[in-house]
Amino acid sequence: MDNELPKTKIDEKTGIEYHLEGDYYIPNLEMPKQEKITLNKYGRMRLKYLKEHKKANYTIMLMDGTLNTHLKEIQKTADNRLQQIISELKEKSDLTEDMKNTDMLYWVGTMNSIKVQVEEIVFSELIYG
Repeated sequence: MDNELPKTKIDEKTGIEYHLEGDYYIPNLEMPKQEKITLNKYGRMRLKYLKEHKKANYTIMLMDGTLNTHLKEIQKTADNRLQQIISELKEKSDLTEDMKNTDMLYWVGTMNSIKVQVEEIVFSELIYG
């Protein structure tokens, strides 16, 4: 009498396929392939926020294979939003390109102030939202 178990089987309820290792059936679970991306400051901050404060969302996106796409979109949107708001605030301020040469300290200080303001907006809208 041959009592050899089948090498693979599929659970009818869940649809999960199992393979035989020794005397045990192990599920054939595989994470979907994700595109390789390089994270910038905003992508890394969003990833850290998801891991620490939105663990369920992070896990779901990781398992679905959508995490990298999400991070790539966030950093692209953050960069675009940053440039857009900086341009708007520069137009509303009294900064000119000539000031780079004539009053550099004022120009740098004002630009740093604008960038800090804009980053706070981007953080609240995209990174921590």
